[in-house]
Parts: sequence; C-alpha cells; structure tokens
Amino acid sequence: MGTAEGKSTVWIDAKKETVWNAITDEDQLLQWYAPGSPWKIPSLKIGGKITFTLMPSAHNHLTEKLPMTLTIQKVHLYQEFSFSLDSQQTLISIVLEEERNGTRVTMNMKGFDPSLENLKALLEGNEIPNV
Repeated sequence: MGTAEGKSTVWIDAKKETVWNAITDEDQLLQWYAPGSPWKIPSLKIGGKITFTLMPSAHNHLTEKLPMTLTIQKVHLYQEFSFSLDSQQTLISIVLEEERNGTRVTMNMKGFDPSLENLKALLEGNEIPNV
C-alpha cells in the first residue's frame, strides 16, 4: 500500500480478472469504495453515465447523502477503467498490472489508500478495514 508520484497504489493477491470485476461491478464497489454508498453502472461503455451516491460516514463528515454523476472515459478490459466526475471535471483512473502472481492497482491521484485497503481486504477474504 502506498502513495508514489502523486498516485495511490496497492498490490493484491488476486488475478486481474477478479480485480477488474471488483472495480466495475456495482455490488462489489458498494462493498469496498465508500462502503454502503451505492453505484449504478448501466453499461461499461465510453461516454456511459454512472451514478454514485456518497453516503454520510465518519470518513467524509457528510450530514446527508451526496449524489454524483460520472462519465466513463476509458474501458480497457482487465487494464484500465477511468471516469470523470462531471461536476468537477476530475478524472479518476484505475490501472491494473500483473505483478508477482497478483495484481498491482494504481489510481491516478493521492487520497485513495483507504479505498484500496478495502479492495485488497475484499479480494483477499479479509474484513473491510475502512467502513
């Protein structure tokens, strides 16, 4: 786990296909990325719209839910999934690379370490640490 060159990254003991499913499947995203905050991804196509509703938690200090609309920018099967936050023109990119019989997951900015810790825990069968 760690941050390098302005990015967040983690190594996970899982195949790229398994990690890919966890970063693109609504039900799995609900478990690891801001747990309990629902995702709606009607289709994995460039230009497709995603709805993400950030729910209040101890980590974000929200008092009410915050719905967001995202637009899919890249879908490179088992390699990269990226989307932009429409309200802020912010691009979030998740890149997967095979490494040491597992998968290196890198997000293009700092601050995602707790989410990546959750993803690692989910896929390695451990308790989600950042709920």
